[in-house]
Amino acid sequence: MEEIRLGTIGSGVIVHSILDGVKATPGIRCVAVYSRTKERGQALADCYGVSKVYTDMDAFLADDEINFVYIATPNLLHYEQAKRALLAGKHVICEKPFCTKREHAAELVRIAKERHLFLVDAVPTAFLPNFEILKRELPRIGRIRLVMSNYSQYSSRYDLLLQGELPNIFNPQYAGGCLMDINFYNLYLNVALFGKPEKAVYYPNRFRDLADTSGILMMQYDGFVSEAAGAKDTWGENYVQIEGEQGYIYVSGGSNGLAQVKVVTKDSEELYNEQEHADRWLYEVQKLTKLLLAEDYEEIYRRLDVMLDVIGVLEEVRKDAGILFPGD
Repeated sequence: MEEIRLGTIGSGVIVHSILDGVKATPGIRCVAVYSRTKERGQALADCYGVSKVYTDMDAFLADDEINFVYIATPNLLHYEQAKRALLAGKHVICEKPFCTKREHAAELVRIAKERHLFLVDAVPTAFLPNFEILKRELPRIGRIRLVMSNYSQYSSRYDLLLQGELPNIFNPQYAGGCLMDINFYNLYLNVALFGKPEKAVYYPNRFRDLADTSGILMMQYDGFVSEAAGAKDTWGENYVQIEGEQGYIYVSGGSNGLAQVKVVTKDSEELYNEQEHADRWLYEVQKLTKLLLAEDYEEIYRRLDVMLDVIGVLEEVRKDAGILFPGD
């Protein structure tokens, strides 16, 4: 593949973060923007020098210049939009959470493989250099017994919720909630490192009968237990600590940033950090661009196996906790 020519769906903050990385990365460029409103689409296009703005999805997907579609819309829209793009012959990069149902995610994977199209789960964690360090250093701490993680980020939209508004991020009609947003990263890191848990239970804090604003996910593995706390209604120290019989690993910056990896054993204490840039999306765009231009389908499809397990756990625990979305 000679070049990634991106068409974006969505115009939120995350899209700006991705397009900042696109501007700094050879081999990829944004050629078109889709938005439900001309004004928002034009504003995004003007920021990044994009000449084409669409408000009609069919016309957007019919544009032959676009070979990749990047989806960053409310969670519940991902499945339908990704399916339409794949059926239109476009490669797809989809923001987390990929889907709300495992069966939907599996259908998208099947379509992509049948049509020999890339389908990318856009989670920054898996593209970070320190993630590779974390995987490499795990054996040093021996048999794992406990994993603890916290990702708390107070949201200004929580203030809006308290004032009587209902932002999409907390709206069950759009598959909102803390588990689908903040705590997702804790779950993803656990599955990427240790595989799918044998059992998982979610204990949410809910605002009235709406989606969860914070909560704790408990995961049971063979031989150890993992606790993952996430919150959009508090703030605290974001970290991951993995404790083994021979030592522990402490990850500062939380599961979404992996800012630094500290490995402590009975005989040593070492710090690792290969991330000179604070912008985690830049690493995602750069590594992803390299994989796609090299047409590394095997690696991209391997990452989808992790995604399917993550979505399966998400669907199971939220339903068990009584958090239901349209279509459930």
